Amino acid sequence: MSNLIVRGGRRLAGRVTPSANKNAVLPILCATLLTDEEVILRGVPDITDARKILELFQALGSRVEMDFDTGLLKVCHASATNVAAARLPEGMRSSIMLIPPLIARFGEARLEGEVKGCTLGAREIDPHIEVFQTFGVRVEGEEGALALFRDGPFRPASHWLDYASVTTTENFALCAVTAAGSSLLMNAASEPHVQEFCQFLRLMGAKVEGCGTSRLAVEGVDRLHGADYTFAEDFHEIATFMALGAITGGAITVKNAQPEMFPLIDRTFGKFGVTVTHEDGWSTAKADGPLRIKPPFTPYILQKVEAAPWPYLPVDLLPIFVALGACADGEMMYWNKVYEGALGWTSELAKFGAHALQCDPHRVVTFGGKALGPAKVESPYIIRVAIALMMVAASIEGQSTILNADPIKRAHPRFVENLIAMGADVEWAD
Repeated sequence: MSNLIVRGGRRLAGRVTPSANKNAVLPILCATLLTDEEVILRGVPDITDARKILELFQALGSRVEMDFDTGLLKVCHASATNVAAARLPEGMRSSIMLIPPLIARFGEARLEGEVKGCTLGAREIDPHIEVFQTFGVRVEGEEGALALFRDGPFRPASHWLDYASVTTTENFALCAVTAAGSSLLMNAASEPHVQEFCQFLRLMGAKVEGCGTSRLAVEGVDRLHGADYTFAEDFHEIATFMALGAITGGAITVKNAQPEMFPLIDRTFGKFGVTVTHEDGWSTAKADGPLRIKPPFTPYILQKVEAAPWPYLPVDLLPIFVALGACADGEMMYWNKVYEGALGWTSELAKFGAHALQCDPHRVVTFGGKALGPAKVESPYIIRVAIALMMVAASIEGQSTILNADPIKRAHPRFVENLIAMGADVEWAD
């Protein structure tokens, strides 16, 4: 694991173009397996998870032409015949979305061990298995694995999710687009990356309705064709760069073609005394003076940030707001309504001198306004927690070290290079 050395106390400012959203890139890569025609993807980020999927494609026998310098990918699966190589990549939750296209292509797939991603808490596979079975997939236990088989085409299905899971929604769509008939999913996830994924499926010839809502209707087609697609900017990275500008007393301007996705994110920044502006395809967050929690109008309660499935504030962004709260004057409560293991890292903030109290597995309160100092802290395997700890370090004079900061590389290419361009003094160290 790599460590991040941060020499803080520098005001970060400038312009930056964010990368594509990992959570859109990975399911779209999986979906390319559903056609034998060439697919061209523009803006593919150089992240570890994307590399793992492309390595699998090459092992299957697919033609893969990837230029990470330009982000241009040309992939064709017409020659993908090596079913023995169809092993899901380890260390990434999104690999479970390879199962529907692998079953569609080879008639079988295997889920070996656990499909893991960030250490956010219990992340069950049962909802995915239920979806696969609804489409007629047989599931059999093998030693150390689950074997999944399809006898004939996917059959159309109607399903109601227990909760609005992003990857389960995408797995439903991956099965439904080639099923022989109409399929319907209720309580579907509607995050921006799910909407982008559905947009790509439509570009391949899929018939998908209800994207961005909790009701997803899919009419199966006989075949999908190739496509030429350019990824949108990652709203996570947009918000992260804006927060980095605000926490260091600067102002980073970020390219953003979808400001209509940001009203709630903007209001959440406002609770910390940060103003967000959107103009001519660019977004900026700036604090007018030191960060300060805006008191609520309701007396005797804490100001709070609640995170849950879209259209709530995204849970993936909660850590960056915890970082703002650790540095802001005032008290703020944070409520993660999805993952029970996502807030245990706040004890690391104490090493900077920050005061954060974990109320229970889902809620934390920060008490800001404390004098903070540089520290050596350890990140759990959670992408934006590593970034949040780096944000706090960047706001403090002196040298800090973020141990085990590798998760950043799973989602944000050239992250350190971009920060240096904004005036940061930061580097990777083994």
